[in-house]
Amino acid sequence: MNTLNIEPNLKDFDAFYEVLIDSHRDLTTAQSHEMNSKLVLMLANHIGDMNVLRDAMQRARATIS
Repeated sequence: MNTLNIEPNLKDFDAFYEVLIDSHRDLTTAQSHEMNSKLVLMLANHIGDMNVLRDAMQRARATIS
């Protein structure tokens, strides 16, 4: 059974953030939300393990104030 990796795993956080921000450039708010939804679904498909996905969603939700 796979588990959610919550340890730092990106080699270059700044480069990732730059690519993420650039991918939203010139999009409307609605387009940005649509892109985020599609990105989440693609990454969920890549992960493919419902237990890992459920854990990630629960952890993310717990951080919302």
